[in-house]
Amino acid sequence: MAVGTNIRTYFEGSWHVGDIPVMRAADHGSWLGTSVFDGARYFEGVTPDLEAHCARINRSAEALMITPTVSAEDMVEIVREGLKAYSREQAVYIRPMYWGIDGGATGVMPKQGVTGFAICLEEIPMAPPTASTTLTRTRFRRPTLDSSVCNAKAGCLYPNNARMLAEALAQGFGNALVADAMGNVAESATANAFMVKDGVAFTPIANGTFLAGITRSRHIANLRADGVEVVETVLSFEDFENADEVFLSGNMSKITPVTAFDEVTYQEGPVTRRARELYWDWALSAK
Repeated sequence: MAVGTNIRTYFEGSWHVGDIPVMRAADHGSWLGTSVFDGARYFEGVTPDLEAHCARINRSAEALMITPTVSAEDMVEIVREGLKAYSREQAVYIRPMYWGIDGGATGVMPKQGVTGFAICLEEIPMAPPTASTTLTRTRFRRPTLDSSVCNAKAGCLYPNNARMLAEALAQGFGNALVADAMGNVAESATANAFMVKDGVAFTPIANGTFLAGITRSRHIANLRADGVEVVETVLSFEDFENADEVFLSGNMSKITPVTAFDEVTYQEGPVTRRARELYWDWALSAK
């Protein structure tokens, strides 16, 4: 699936130009879905939190019983080599991937130590600072660890996200605000969620039903260092309806203001703007 352009692929020890084939029909990842990935970003000459993303994919692989084969440190170096083909003006989505190749004794479990690995670089522009989205509810919920691999950034989780998005788009909204199994807000269909009330930022507490993102953690740290109170807690849909500001946090766009949740409308507020300023200031200084 090519989302962007100007693609380069790292596979079997070297970089290749283009979106080359990497997975075979009988690979475990093809027919039983044992695949994990992570996403980082290159923009304005920097790769914020690249090391953290490379470390997380190895944890995701272990959660899905796939043996990781590349250290986070080596992965960073491979990515940096591949990025030499892009200029400072080009924004790139960085996607390392693992998948199971052989099945174990039962066929269903992946065989340990037999792992596919690739990195895909795609030129995808960063969203403009003026970009925003709208939210609605969805009947689909985040799963729990006893029924799904919520502790991994696994490809098999994303069809559920797609159902959430399709439902929201069909109703004229840009994204969905999603409940966990208990009915509390977990995140959106594609990114972590924040709300602001009386100058205090709130975000759903990480309860194992969703990945508490690397960019989410960066926003929390940046805001707290700037003197903004940030509270991780249980949040309801009513809390979001009564919020002064709402924004989403994810790797692809870093921060996206929300202008409406169902019938409730918001303005892009001072905490949202400050979170964006702080992130870019941090990213551009962390070369």
